[in-house]
Amino acid sequence: MNERAVKDRAGRGVRALARRLLGRVEDDDSPTPRRSNPDAVVDCAVYVNGRREPGRPHYADAYARARHGRDAFVWLGLHDPGPAVLAAVGRTFGLDELTVEQALADGHRPTVQRHGPVTLLVLRTAGYVEHAELTDTSEVIDTGDVMVLLGDRFAITVRHGAAGALRSVRADIERRPALLAAGPWAVAYAVCARMVDSYLEVAGHVERDLERVEESVFARDRSADIQHIYQLKREVVEFKRAVLPLQAPMRTLLDPGADGPPRTLHRWFVDVDGRLSRAVDRVAAYDDLLTSIVQSRLAQLAVEQNNDMRKIASWAAIAAAQTAIAGVYGMNFSHMPELSWRYGYAGALTLMAVSALTLYRLFRRSGWL
Repeated sequence: MNERAVKDRAGRGVRALARRLLGRVEDDDSPTPRRSNPDAVVDCAVYVNGRREPGRPHYADAYARARHGRDAFVWLGLHDPGPAVLAAVGRTFGLDELTVEQALADGHRPTVQRHGPVTLLVLRTAGYVEHAELTDTSEVIDTGDVMVLLGDRFAITVRHGAAGALRSVRADIERRPALLAAGPWAVAYAVCARMVDSYLEVAGHVERDLERVEESVFARDRSADIQHIYQLKREVVEFKRAVLPLQAPMRTLLDPGADGPPRTLHRWFVDVDGRLSRAVDRVAAYDDLLTSIVQSRLAQLAVEQNNDMRKIASWAAIAAAQTAIAGVYGMNFSHMPELSWRYGYAGALTLMAVSALTLYRLFRRSGWL
């Protein structure tokens, strides 16, 4: 073998070794470390034409995929996120500082706001707390809030509190790809529909509590305690604050001139608004009914106190008659004929008993005793 062939073979061997080494390096470096979502992320998915893409990617990768895809958007679900997590989410999705601050705090009033290209929809959550009996410290309704941030290619739901879990909302709407194909506003519709349905469900449970309270107030034994009724009243007022203020934002979304949901979803939001009106009517009626029950119970207490005062006054009058007789015969004047009478003591006791019995019968007949 000549010298040139030896050099060619050696060169081919070096190049093959370099390719193997380079391939090994590429194999080691090519799979970038997969980022995991924070604990506050309940779920994250990319939807294309209303259908979920497989996997649960990091929200930044999911948003990048949705921005470069056609008819695609990402739905990120968060539950009680911390400031660091929400700040990172805001940087990824281009949220301004005010939007991040609003999404971080809880206890907001239901509203719809426009922050540049992002729409913020705030709803209150409500859940019924099962209880064996109503006490003056019973928690009947648990409330929280959920915020829906809507952009051109994303929908972010931020939930605060234990009530209003959205896992079932996502599962239900994923079974309706034709509706989900409408984009991020389909997520807003699904969340609004579930919140309104939960209002109607909680209203049904509260109605049963009201029936039990009403029966106890107007029963013969009247076992209802005013503190228990007032506690239920407070819980219903809290429920009312969650339901009634949602009417104005819902009407804003239905305004044709507003930058709201697409036309394909308009009739679905109209249906939600109709169910919300039923929930508002029921909650307002419950509040009025509880006010009437409280007033009725207070009137009953006033009557019971008046009856007690009449009984006390009757017995005081009977005792006063005995005191008067005993006081007269206890003066021991020298010229009192009864002092030397043989039956004076027995006569005084008889007079006291007759006066007491007479007064008792009179008070009994008049209803004071």
